[in-house]
Amino acid sequence: MVIVTACSVSGRVMAEQRMFLDLSLEFLGQYQLPKQNYQETPVGGLSDLTYNNKINRFYVISDDRSLLAPARFYTFNLNISPTGIDKATIEGVTFLKNEQGQTYPKNSIDAEGIALSPRGTVFISSEGVISQGVAPFLEEYDLTNGQAKLNVPLPQRYLPNSSDGPPRGIQNNLGFEPLTISAPSVIADDPFRLFTATEAALIQDSPDHTTEENSHIRFLHYVINPFGKPLVVAEHIYPLDTPPDDALYYGLTALTALPKEGYFLSLERTLSLTGFGAKIFQVINTNANDTSSFETLHEITQINPLQKKLLLDLSELNIELDNLEGMSFGPHLPDGSPTLVLVSDNNFKDEQVTQFLLFKLVQSSR
Repeated sequence: MVIVTACSVSGRVMAEQRMFLDLSLEFLGQYQLPKQNYQETPVGGLSDLTYNNKINRFYVISDDRSLLAPARFYTFNLNISPTGIDKATIEGVTFLKNEQGQTYPKNSIDAEGIALSPRGTVFISSEGVISQGVAPFLEEYDLTNGQAKLNVPLPQRYLPNSSDGPPRGIQNNLGFEPLTISAPSVIADDPFRLFTATEAALIQDSPDHTTEENSHIRFLHYVINPFGKPLVVAEHIYPLDTPPDDALYYGLTALTALPKEGYFLSLERTLSLTGFGAKIFQVINTNANDTSSFETLHEITQINPLQKKLLLDLSELNIELDNLEGMSFGPHLPDGSPTLVLVSDNNFKDEQVTQFLLFKLVQSSR
């Protein structure tokens, strides 16, 4: 059992609370993408998005496991204004290619996260297909032709082990959904940071499947250098919120790095008997312990996690939410405020929708 100590010391909690930025979100509107095909691919399963401010376009990843069409991401033009998203137009599709230069075979990839890098590439996270023996991975791809360029090595504790060892690794369909990049420099040859996390606890971290154990998610911090392999800088615990009593599924689905180093926004999604829910949090790394040396968090005590603060419970918007999984900053509004865009994964189901939500991010000075 992991005992989170930072929240038990009132003085420390008060000091850490003062470190949070004074942020709020103003809901501007939603847009539902009509069901459609684009260049012989069914548009759906949109699990994450990332924004290219140089051309004012979004790259949106589909989690199709190469079953309905080859694994891919789309280029979207979102017509954003202070009153919402007026229109969403697909302008291109890029098929992902493995190291052999081939599109991915069926059930060999489950792409969930996407992040644009300062060197004009995209990093993509795949949950793998654990039920079929396909491991998760993180990979860098060429933005124009989808060719794999660089593999980001995962620590062994995230990967399934052989049948004769103790169970370990990500749970099936609960792997690397969140992915974001922090790049203070726009120079292509400068190092930058890559952050990812699992959607739920690792198998070895939650052997008893208690709510408390399930709430301890591993958050990975890499540095990507112009030469050499990506390096793990640290790993921390992300404390997942307690789910509703009737929750069927819940987890961390998206991360977005804020401009200030060590600050993030996170998106947690739930599915309960009453439908989908989602919350956005501000997350900071302050005095969080490095857990990268722990093969299991089970029965480990006194670990300081990342700190987080609720920014918005989307149930307060009084709109019907779909399966929100992706989040990214978008263009600035005429008043200079940044926008935040969320997208839902319709699971290629007729009864679900592809939903874009638009917010204005407001930061007050203290």
